[in-house]
Amino acid sequence: MATYKVKVATGNDPLSGTLDSISLTIVGTQGESHKQLLNHCGRDFATGAVDQYSVQCQQDLGELILIRLHKERSSFFPKNSWYCSYVQICAPNGRIYHFPAYQWMDGYKTLALREGTGKTTADDTLPILLAHRQEEIRAKQDFYRWRVFVPGLPNYVHIPSYRPPVCRHRNPNRREWNGYIPGFPILINIKATRFLDLNLRYSFIKTAFFFLRLGPKALSFKVRGLLDCERPWKRLKDIKKIFPTYKTVISEYVYNHWTEDSFFGYQYLNGVNPGLICRCKQIPDKFPVTDDMVAPFLAEGTCLQAELEKGNIYLADYRILEGIPTIEFNGRKQHCCVPLCLLYSDPEGKMMPIAIQLSQTPGPDCPIFLPSDSEWDWLLAKTWVRHAEFYSHEAISHLLETHLIAEAFCLAMLRQLPMCHPLYKLLIPHTRYTIQINSIGRALLLNEGGLIARGTSLGLEGIAEVMVRALSEITYDSLYVPNDFVERGVQDLPQYYYRDDSLAMWDALERYVTEIITYYYPNDAAVEGDPELQCWVQDIFKEGLLGRESSGFPTCLRTVPELIRYVTIIIYTCSAKHAAVNTGQLEFTSWMPNFPPSMRNPPMQVKGLTTEKTYLDTLPDVKTTGIILLVLWTLGREPDDKRPLGHFPDIHFVEEVPRRSIEALRQRLAQISHNIHQRNKCLPIPYYYLDPVLIENSISI
Repeated sequence: MATYKVKVATGNDPLSGTLDSISLTIVGTQGESHKQLLNHCGRDFATGAVDQYSVQCQQDLGELILIRLHKERSSFFPKNSWYCSYVQICAPNGRIYHFPAYQWMDGYKTLALREGTGKTTADDTLPILLAHRQEEIRAKQDFYRWRVFVPGLPNYVHIPSYRPPVCRHRNPNRREWNGYIPGFPILINIKATRFLDLNLRYSFIKTAFFFLRLGPKALSFKVRGLLDCERPWKRLKDIKKIFPTYKTVISEYVYNHWTEDSFFGYQYLNGVNPGLICRCKQIPDKFPVTDDMVAPFLAEGTCLQAELEKGNIYLADYRILEGIPTIEFNGRKQHCCVPLCLLYSDPEGKMMPIAIQLSQTPGPDCPIFLPSDSEWDWLLAKTWVRHAEFYSHEAISHLLETHLIAEAFCLAMLRQLPMCHPLYKLLIPHTRYTIQINSIGRALLLNEGGLIARGTSLGLEGIAEVMVRALSEITYDSLYVPNDFVERGVQDLPQYYYRDDSLAMWDALERYVTEIITYYYPNDAAVEGDPELQCWVQDIFKEGLLGRESSGFPTCLRTVPELIRYVTIIIYTCSAKHAAVNTGQLEFTSWMPNFPPSMRNPPMQVKGLTTEKTYLDTLPDVKTTGIILLVLWTLGREPDDKRPLGHFPDIHFVEEVPRRSIEALRQRLAQISHNIHQRNKCLPIPYYYLDPVLIENSISI
C-alpha cells in the first residue's frame, strides 16, 4: 500500500467555496489511483481553506504527472461553482508535487491538471501528456472564440448570446430590464458582462466595489442636478464644485496652473498622454509658422531655424482626427478640430507652446494663434488642443494601445498555450481581469446610448474611426519602448520623467523575461521548433493586428532575442504602459477645462473675438461634464483586489530558477520605486505614475 498526502486549496474570494462533492484521481508513470472521494468530518472546500486528505493506493504510482478533480452532485445541495487554487501531493518517498489550478469549476465536470513544471511540446515524451495538452488547447479554442468587435479593430472574445430564463408566471407585457435607469447618464449593457466565463470575471470583491463606487457617486450627481442641466457653465470656478472634496497634489496643481503655458507643455512630457510629441526637424508646409511670429518666445539671440537645428522644437500633430464628423446631443451640434501645436524646449528645460493652428489646412480663416494674442484667444486655442488631446489619449493611447491590444494578447494566449507551457505561466498574471474590464468598457462606453455617445463630440462611430485609423498606423517598433523614444527624437529631452521611468521599467522587465526565457529555451532552435508558441504569435498577428503586414508584427519567432523582445512588449503593455496613461486620468481631468470631451462652438476663424462668456459657452455643458467625470471617477480610483507588478501570489512556476528570477524582479522594482520617491522630493509636480507600487500586473480597470 502507498499513501499519498493531499492538500487542496480553495480560493479566498467570498464565493469560492462549494458544497458539491469533490473526488480525486492521481496519475503516475507507473499507474493511476482509483477515484477517491475527498471528504472528512466537517465542512470541505470552504472559502480560503486548505483541506488535507490521505489517498491510499495499491502500489506506488511512480513519478506523478497528472491528477483529475471530479466535481459531482452532493446529496440535496444545489449545484454551485468552486474555485480551486492548487492541489499539492506528498508522495510516499517524501517528494512534493504541485498542481496549479487557479480556476473555477462550474457545474459537474472533471478537470485534469498537470504537475507544475513548465514544459514545451519538445519536453513531453509520454503519450498521455501530449494527448492532454492537445485536448486542453482544443477545448479552449472551442470555448474561447474570436469575434469581430468593429471592422478594423482588434477582435475580441465571443460571449454567448443572452437567452433569458423561461419564467412560467412572467407578465408578457412587462419589458425585460436592460440595465438603464431613466434619468441617469449611463446605459450599461448587462448582457455584455453577465454571461462572461467565470475564469475571466472580476472577483466578487472587485465587482462589488466597482459598482459601489459608481452607484453612490451617480446618485450624488443626480441629486445635485449635474446629470440633467444642459446649460453652459456660468463661472469657471463652479466646475470645481463637481468634486468639492477630491484633492491631490496634482489635481490642485492642475486647478491652480492650468492656464499657464509651462504647465500646458509639461503635460506633453509627464501628463496622461506622454507619448505623442515628436522632434520637429522642419516646419511642415501645412503649418506656415515664420520666424517673425515666434521669435519673441524663443531665447534671446536665437531664431526658429537655429532652434530647429539644435533639436529644441517639437510638434504635436492631431491629423488623425481629420474629416471625422461630429454629432449632436443635448439639443446642440458638437464640434472638433484637427490642430497642430508647435512647442519649444527652452534653456530652462521647460516645454512651451509657441504656435497653434486649429486646422490642417492653412488659410485666411485659419489663423495661427500665438502667446502674444489676447488672453482668451490664446486660452481657447490651447483648450482646443486639449480637446484633441482627449481623443488622442482616450481613444488611441489608452483604449486601443493598451486595453484592446492587450485583450488580443490575452485571448491568443488562452487559445494557443496550455497551462503547462512556460509562456503561459509567465504571461497569465498579466492578463488578470483584462477581458472583464474590456467587457465592461464595451457595455459602459462603446455601446449605443453609452458614455461616448452621450458625452463626446465625435460620438461612437467617430471614436471607432479614430481607433481604426490608429491601428492601421501602429507598428511593432513603436511598441518597443527604447526605439519609440529614439524614433520620436525625444531621447535627450530634459525633464521627461515618463521616459526615464519607462526605460527603467523596461530594463527591469526585460531582464526578468530574459532569465525566464533562457531557462526554458536554451537555443534558437527551441524557439523556432515550438509549434504552440508559433501558433500563439500567428493568432496575435491575425486577430489582433488583423493580418496587416505593414505593422511589422512578426508572424513567427526564430531566435531567443526575438522571443524576449516580444514577451517584454506584451508584459510592459499590460502593466507599465497602461499605468502611465490610466492612473492620472482623474487628477488631470477633474478640472474639466484641462481635458474637455466636447466643444459646443466651432473653432475660432478670426482673432480678437473670444471673451470669458464665449469661452464658457464653448466648453461642455453641465450635463456632459457630469457624465464624463462620473465615469472617470469610477475608472480612475485606486483599484480593489489589486496585485502590484511583481506580486504573483498564484504559484505557476515551481522550479527554483524562475522563482529566483521573480524575487530578483521584486528587488529591481523596489529600487526603481525608491529612486522615484527620491527624485520626486525635489519636483514641484511629482511624477509617480510609473512607481512600481502603483502599477498593476495587468489591465484590470
